[in-house]
Amino acid sequence: MTFEVPAAAYDAFMGRYSIPLAEEFAAFAVLPEGGRALDVGCGPGALTAVLVRRFGETEVAAVDPSASFAAAAAARFPWADVRHGHAEELPFDDHVFAATLAQLVVHFMTDAAAGVREMVRVTRPGGVVAACVWDFEGGRAPQSRFFAALREATGSADDESDRAGAGRGQLGAFLREAGCTDVVEGEVGIVQSFDGFDDWWQPYTLGVAPAGKQLAALDQEARERVREAAQRLFPTGPFTVGVTAWAVRGRA
Repeated sequence: MTFEVPAAAYDAFMGRYSIPLAEEFAAFAVLPEGGRALDVGCGPGALTAVLVRRFGETEVAAVDPSASFAAAAAARFPWADVRHGHAEELPFDDHVFAATLAQLVVHFMTDAAAGVREMVRVTRPGGVVAACVWDFEGGRAPQSRFFAALREATGSADDESDRAGAGRGQLGAFLREAGCTDVVEGEVGIVQSFDGFDDWWQPYTLGVAPAGKQLAALDQEARERVREAAQRLFPTGPFTVGVTAWAVRGRA
């Protein structure tokens, strides 16, 4: 799945979660001290920024199937090797990277097993391979309350819980099947603050990702029912939302 939407729209929708999550995910991955690093499915560059600070911009590569996202990441990190491409056919040679990471990407791969195998292929022996995906199955993703409201208001919702990596143990299985050793599974989470309900709701109106696309497909009356159902899930005034992703790391 690609996200052919403006990078600014994606940043507004997911960036407030993915940017702080990237710090936690990188810490979980236990990155090596040196070498080159690859961000698979980089989007506009939330995790890329963390890798640039850790390894140096010239030592970081990134790839995304969305041309608009790849262009945005390349503009933000002009000295990094940012390419337009797919995880299932990474445009890099074998055994190039000391660390290959995929944040919030595996569940959008057309073939997740093939994508993870490619991540292992481009990682040098002993290098780090790591991935994380929101816990959609357990209802701990940023979108989980939106999906609950959508289901209440319309009777159905594609809540992403059936996607690859969205349940406990699935990411670890992908790494083991791809030949990784020393596989460690865990969770990474963040807490995000909102000024109020409208601050939380507005990004869903931008038509981004499965959540935004489902909302955009409804007529105005149905969209308002979803909004009202979602608003009942939150307190009046400022609030915080805690979200959690499944995470895994291993050695190529």
